[in-house]
Amino acid sequence: MAFDHETFLSPFTWRYGSEAMRRIWSEKHRRRLWRRVWVALAEAEAQAGLVTTEQAADLRTHQNDVNLERALAIEAEIHHDVMAEIRTFAEQCSVGGGIIHLGATSTDITDNADVLRFTEALDLLLQRLASLLQALAAQIDAWADRPAMAWTHLQPAEVTSVGYRLATYAQDLLADWAQLCRVRRDLRGKGCKGAVGNAASYTQLLFGSTWDAEQLEAEVMRRLNLQPFPVTTQVYPRKQDWRMLTALSGLAGSLYKFAFDLRWLQSPVAGEWSEPFAARQVGSSAMPFKRNPINAEKIDSLARFIAALPAVAWQNSVHSLLERTLDDSANRRTILPEAFLAADELLLVATKIVTGLRVDESGVARNLARYGVFAATERVLMEAVKAGGDRQQLHERIREHSLTAWQALREGEVNPLAALLAGDPEITRWLPVGRVQALLDARQYVGIAPRRARQMAEQVRNAVAAGW
Repeated sequence: MAFDHETFLSPFTWRYGSEAMRRIWSEKHRRRLWRRVWVALAEAEAQAGLVTTEQAADLRTHQNDVNLERALAIEAEIHHDVMAEIRTFAEQCSVGGGIIHLGATSTDITDNADVLRFTEALDLLLQRLASLLQALAAQIDAWADRPAMAWTHLQPAEVTSVGYRLATYAQDLLADWAQLCRVRRDLRGKGCKGAVGNAASYTQLLFGSTWDAEQLEAEVMRRLNLQPFPVTTQVYPRKQDWRMLTALSGLAGSLYKFAFDLRWLQSPVAGEWSEPFAARQVGSSAMPFKRNPINAEKIDSLARFIAALPAVAWQNSVHSLLERTLDDSANRRTILPEAFLAADELLLVATKIVTGLRVDESGVARNLARYGVFAATERVLMEAVKAGGDRQQLHERIREHSLTAWQALREGEVNPLAALLAGDPEITRWLPVGRVQALLDARQYVGIAPRRARQMAEQVRNAVAAGW
C-alpha cells in the first residue's frame, strides 16, 4: 500500500502529534510487538519442553523482520490480520515457523501487545507532562508576587496574583499527573488464557509436563514485563481502555481550561496575557492586524475531541457480551491511537505556550487600577467595623458609592470611588482619610496568594522528581 495526499489521510498522520508518538502507533511497530509476544511465548514453551530452543531462537532472530506488504497480501486473501502475520512470520523462520502461536488465540497476542504499546505511549505522555509542569512551576515562581485583577462571572472581583492563577492550572495538572501515573502502574495484560479465558489449550499442551498453565503464563509475562489480569474472557476487560481514555480526557479538560482562560485574557477586553506570536506569523487572511490565539484554540479543539472518546470505550466495555464480541475491534483501531496523538499534541502546544507566555504588565496594571479599588473596599469595610462602625450601615454606604463609580466608568470617566469613600464622613468617622486611601490600594490585597503559589510550584517539582 502507498499513501499520498491524493487520498484521505488522518490529520494525525502528519499534522497533530509527534513523530515519536506516531512511531508507537504505527502498523509496523504493532506487528513487531505481536512478534515480541510470540517470541516470549515460544521461549517459555521451550523452557517447559514443548518446543526446542532452536525453534524459539529462530523466531527471535526474525522478530523484527516485519514484511507488511506480504502480510497484507495474505490478509487480502484470508481476511484475518493475525493469521496473515503468523504465516508471514512462519515463512521467514525455516526452523521455528511451525510452532508460532502454539496454544494461543489471537487476543493472547494482540491484547498483550496493545498493553505494551499503552505503556510506551503513556511513558511518552508522562515525559511531556513532566516538562509542562516544570515550565509551569517556573512561571508560577516568576509571577507569584505580581498582583492582578481576579474575575468571577467575567466581572472584576478581588485581587489575586498572576502566579496564583497559574498555580490553579498546575494543581489540576498535578491531579492528572497522579491519575496517569496510577493508570500506568495499573496496566494489565491479558496473559495467556486462550479462547475464553480458561487456558484450556495450554492445560492440554502441558498435560504430563512438570509445568502448568499458570506457570507458563507467568514466564511469558515476565519476559514481557507485564502483569496479567487474573481473570479474563477472550480479551482483557475493556474497562481498562475506558479508564485510560478517561484519564486522558481529564488531562484534556485541564488543558482546555487553561487555554480557554488564555483566550479571554488575550482578548483586548482584558489584554493581560498572550501566547507566543512569531515575527512572521499571520493572524488572519483578511485582517492583517489580527493576533489570534491559534495555539490555545487548537488545544480547546483537540481537547473536545478527546473528551468524546471515553464514551466509545464505555460502550465497548459494556457491550462485550459474555466472553466477547468483535464490535469493539474497528473503533479501537482509531480511538486509542488518536486519543494518544491528540494528547501528545496538547502537551507539546501547551508547553510551548507556557514557556513563551507573555504577561503584559501594563495591561495587568491597567485593569488593576481601573477595577482594583472596588475589591479593596472590602478592606475599608473590615477596618471601619473593627474601629467600631456598624457593618450593615457601612456596607450600604460603600455599595451606593460603588454604583456611582460604575456609572462613571461606563461613561468613560476615571474611577471616582477612592475619592468618594475618602470624602464620606460616615467612613472617615472611623478611619482617617489617609488610612482610607492606603486601604484602597488593591495591590496590597492579595492575601496568601503569593505564598500558596510558591508552595504549589514546589509541590509540582517534588512530584515530577519522584517520577512515576
